[in-house]
Amino acid sequence: MRIGILGGTFDPVHLGHLRSAEEICQELDLEKIYLIPSASPPHKTHETVSPFRDRLAMTRMAAAMSPCLETLDLEGRRAGHSYSIETLRELYRMLGPDAEIFFVLGMDAFLEIKTWKEYQHLFDYAHFVVITRPGFETVPLREAASDLGTAMDLTSAGPDVFAVPSGKTVRLIRTTLMDISSTRIRNLAMTDRSIRFLVPEKIGKYIAENGLYR
Repeated sequence: MRIGILGGTFDPVHLGHLRSAEEICQELDLEKIYLIPSASPPHKTHETVSPFRDRLAMTRMAAAMSPCLETLDLEGRRAGHSYSIETLRELYRMLGPDAEIFFVLGMDAFLEIKTWKEYQHLFDYAHFVVITRPGFETVPLREAASDLGTAMDLTSAGPDVFAVPSGKTVRLIRTTLMDISSTRIRNLAMTDRSIRFLVPEKIGKYIAENGLYR
């Protein structure tokens, strides 16, 4: 079983998230990519985040648009901050040791992974798929991982693919760059400007009907 996971605040989920997930699912021949909204993002403690129920509802509506996608509410069922290491351990228990998990994240997030809780152990549970992000410089993968210590003793396994001591891989995949951000969408909605063609139509309708970002 080969599954991917793409976590995020998803406030709101937008077409950039969805297109990247769709391309990764096909590129790596995954059975499914799970979208996992963060209930309490540890890196956004000083920012206002929409209620989890709204972000979960929007993500579920978005995932329903593709057979590649599904939404999990794992982090909404846990108390405290939503740490990726805890989500990976929970998925490992759910899916069993024979499942291959591919953790999808942007280059910007990967460059900060050393600040994540128990970051060295993340690579015990999942392959990492680093994707390009508009507005962020794409640096060589070895350079991006050069400051991660012994947990990232990389061994080349091909262009833009490296193996780590756990036997998992870290790879760079260039997806279609869509310069869309949740922050920009929220700012547009806040000033009563159109967000059409930035989010799926159902998401735009949900935002309007529930008065989000006003």
